[in-house]
Amino acid sequence: MPDSNSAPTPLHFNAFVMNTNSHIHHGQWRREDAHQTEFTDVDTWVNLAKILEAAKFDAMFFADVSGHYGDSDADYSVYLNEGLQIPSNDPTVLLGALAVVTENIGLATTSNVFQSHPFQFARQISTLDHISKGRIAWNIVTGMQDNGSRNYGMPRLTEHSERYRWADEYVDVTYKLWEGSWDEGAVINDRAGSRYSDPAKVHKIYHQGERYSVEGPHLPSPSPQRTPVLFQAGSSVSGRDFASRNAEAVFLGAPNPEVAKAQIEDTRARAVEAGRAPEDIKFFQGLSFIIGDTEEEAQRKLKEAEEFVSLDGYLAHAALVDPDGRVYPPETPLKDVQTNTRRGFTEWASKTITDREPLVADIAWRSNRSNRIVGTPEQIADQLEAWQAAGIDGVNVVNWVIPGSFQEFAEKVLPVLRDRGLAQREYTPGTLRQKLFGRDRLPATHPGARYRGAFAQVPATV
Repeated sequence: MPDSNSAPTPLHFNAFVMNTNSHIHHGQWRREDAHQTEFTDVDTWVNLAKILEAAKFDAMFFADVSGHYGDSDADYSVYLNEGLQIPSNDPTVLLGALAVVTENIGLATTSNVFQSHPFQFARQISTLDHISKGRIAWNIVTGMQDNGSRNYGMPRLTEHSERYRWADEYVDVTYKLWEGSWDEGAVINDRAGSRYSDPAKVHKIYHQGERYSVEGPHLPSPSPQRTPVLFQAGSSVSGRDFASRNAEAVFLGAPNPEVAKAQIEDTRARAVEAGRAPEDIKFFQGLSFIIGDTEEEAQRKLKEAEEFVSLDGYLAHAALVDPDGRVYPPETPLKDVQTNTRRGFTEWASKTITDREPLVADIAWRSNRSNRIVGTPEQIADQLEAWQAAGIDGVNVVNWVIPGSFQEFAEKVLPVLRDRGLAQREYTPGTLRQKLFGRDRLPATHPGARYRGAFAQVPATV
C-alpha cells in the first residue's frame, strides 16, 4: 500500500487476451465492432500490439487452454456455437510474430505443464526471449479440463494438489536449463581461436525426477532474461503456495478489493516463509471497463453490452466438474461441490455470498457482472486507486471487443491516470523484468537462482 505522503506509484497494465473468438465476455463477438472474430489474421494482433505499445501498456498477456471445458464425454456444441475458446490458436507461436513488430511491450504466453516437455518448452521460450530482446513472460498453469488431459494421453485431469507437485518438477527442470546449463561468458565468439563457445562453461543438467529425465545441455545460449518473467494465476491454497515459491507476478480474479487484499497478504506471507522478499511478487487484478464521458453514457453503453451477453457462454465457461469429470448442474449448492477445478473461484464465492446459499450458477453470474468498472474516466481512476490501496500492483485489462476496448481505455482512461501518477508515461529501457522489477535476471532469493554455477565441473585436486 503506497505511503499517503509519497508520490503515487504507477500501476502496471497488461492487455488480457486470447488467440480465440470468445475469451471472457461471451456473446460480445456478435457486435459489429468486435474484431476478435478475425483472430486467425495475424494483422489483428499486430494492429493491437501497436495500439497497446503506443499507449505504453506493459504487456500483452495471452491466455490458453488445452481442450474444451465441461464434461469430456458430453455434448460440447455450446462451446462451438459460442466460439468459446474453440477454435483457438497457439499463443506461443504468435509471440514470434509480435516480437518483431514491437520494441518495448512485454509478451506473455500461457503454457500448461503437461502440454509440452520441459526441455522443448524451455528451448522455445529462450528462442522467443532472444527474438524479443528479453520481453517474454510465462503464465504457468496446471490445467482445468478433463478433455485437455485426454488430448495428452491421460484418462482424466490429475488431482488438484498433484498437479502442483507436477508443476514443481516441471519448473525445476526449466530453471536448471535456463539458469544452470550455461555459465556467464560461455559464448566467446572467438574467430581467431576457432571457438564459438567455451566448453568449460556449458553443462549438462542430468535431471532425474518422478516424471522427467533430462540430460541437457540447454541448446540455446542464455537469453537476455535467461528465465522469462513468471506469471501464475492460481488462487486456491495450493495455487497460492506454488505462487509464493515461484511466481513473480500473480493474476487475481478477486470479486472486490477486500478479497484481493486478503489473497495478496496471504501470498506475500507465504513468500517470506519461502525465503523471498514480499516485493518479489507483483499482483495484477483482472478488470473490465465500460467507459463513458458521463455517467449516463456509461450506463447506456453497459446496457448495449448486456444486450449481447450470452448466459449460455458464461455458464459453459464456469462449468465445475466433479472428481469423475461430470458437470455439476447450475442449481447445485457450492457446499456440495467436490471439484478438481476452479478451487479459487468456489472459495471466494462461498466467502462473499453470505445472504443465501451460493450456487454453481453464481460462478457464471459473477463472471459476467463482477470485476467490471462502469463510469467516467475519473470514476474509473477513483476505483483503481481503491484497488491499489488494497495492494494490487497492476491490472489485467479484460476486453469486451478487440481492439475497441483497449483503444478506448488508452484514449480516455490512461490520460487521467497519468495525471494522477497512476500510469507510466514512457517505457523503462531494457527487458520486461527490468521494466517491472529493475533487474534483468531472477533475484538471488528465487529458487531458480540456486542453479547458477551448480553444474560446473569441479577440477580434481592433485
